[in-house]
Formats: sequence, C-alpha cells, structure tokens
Amino acid sequence: ELVATVMFEINDPVRRDRFLRSITWVEKHLFIDVGGEKVAGEAETDVERTKADGKTSSVHFVHFRFTPEQIAKFRDPATQVMVVIAHENYHHMAVMQPQVKEALAKDFA
Repeated sequence: ELVATVMFEINDPVRRDRFLRSITWVEKHLFIDVGGEKVAGEAETDVERTKADGKTSSVHFVHFRFTPEQIAKFRDPATQVMVVIAHENYHHMAVMQPQVKEALAKDFA
C-alpha cells in the first residue's frame, strides 16, 4: 500500500474556512489512477476529518491498497499514474513523474 498526507494550505483564514466547508467528505473522493484503473483512497478513521457542521480538516491521511496486478502496472515505466481529487466542488489531478513513481514503487517491497 501507499500512504499519503493530503494538505490544503490556504493562508487567508476566511478563504480557508469557506473552502474547507465546500469540500465536505473530500477524503471519500481521492484515488490514484494507474493506467486507467482507479485505486480508491481509504481515509484513516482514528479521528473524524469532517465535522458535523460540514467543515472538513485541512489535513487528511489516506491509504491506497493495491492489488498485485495494480502494483505491476504501477511499476511499468509505460504506465501513466495520476493522483486525483474528484470532489464535486474541487477537482485536481497531477501526473506522477517517473522519478516519483520509481521511488514509490520501492515502497511496495
């Protein structure tokens, strides 16, 4: 598995509060795309990250559990890997660079 810390850093407290209230349950909308196959993120459950009033935390700890087949695809230099947030109020994706993929592939041991 891979584990990620997701942090939303917004210096202005008013903008930060408004943004965090707009992405309620964002931790349920995180995944890694491995050559078109989604590996869903599983948020740590030790602390509730979204409060009753709908405001989510600015920091989330997420686990991505891969099957052996997904690990093989991840390790393939030809496979594009992306980290994705697909929340209705916030979308972002980042293509993982080859050096990052190579380093993270070692974490699968």
